[in-house]
Amino acid sequence: MQAQITPFFHQASSTFSYVVADPATRHAAIIDPVLDYDAAAGRTGTLSARTLVDFVRSGGFALAWILETHAHADHVSAAQYIKHELGGRIAIGEGIRQVQASFGRLFNITDELTGDGRQFDHLFRDGEAFRIGQLSARVLATPGHTSDSVTYVAGEAAFVGDTLFMPDGGTARCDFPGGDAGMLYDSIGRILSLPETTRLFMCHDYAPAGREYRNETTVAEQKRANIHVHDGVSRDEFIKLRTARDKTLSTPALLLPAVQINIRAGVLPPPDANGVSYIRIPINGF
Repeated sequence: MQAQITPFFHQASSTFSYVVADPATRHAAIIDPVLDYDAAAGRTGTLSARTLVDFVRSGGFALAWILETHAHADHVSAAQYIKHELGGRIAIGEGIRQVQASFGRLFNITDELTGDGRQFDHLFRDGEAFRIGQLSARVLATPGHTSDSVTYVAGEAAFVGDTLFMPDGGTARCDFPGGDAGMLYDSIGRILSLPETTRLFMCHDYAPAGREYRNETTVAEQKRANIHVHDGVSRDEFIKLRTARDKTLSTPALLLPAVQINIRAGVLPPPDANGVSYIRIPINGF
């Protein structure tokens, strides 16, 4: 049985979210939903996430899962809004515990974040199987970009998060806390060991050289043409390339607000006595 896969593009963060549905039972999962966030005004919005909600409702789907491929640094998760509107369980890889520990110290919120991932409804183990209606799915731990990065495999489709980009975009950066280029190479190897016809769905695309945005490729195409990790690139060569490239990259514009919210499963920081939530910005801390 094949999944019905519908992509949604969030232009401001170049993020693809997905509704993955079982046509037989009308059960569905949403992968990597985005909450609109105006950093200058510190204001959230639900216009983009509402598109996902409306699609699920209009299709008569029952939402079983809200799946995060990792705690994103480039957009704010709409998981809580989606859950409020549609139900479903919010899940992420169990490596979120390490991410919470690292960033909990950075933001000095370890009293709130106990580092056990309890903010999420479910933490997936490597290799764990789950279902979306009658669709069988499983989890591949694919750390390297972050400690909690996972790939969701459902039939002939795999949702790779930030681990891979389209072949002309290469691979994820590894210079965040818990990142490791060698580990990323090994994780990509796991993905590229899937059947060559496996459809790979990206979380981001930045349209290099002005081409049209794309969200889907295959294992075969990645092995043949990925500019960082095509067939023949050794682990040492990749580590050297990835490390050098990461030194040239600037900090993502939304990293500090996004991670602070996303390690809480999309919950905003607890409000102060005045009822307002505040984002912490560590000065010279990152």
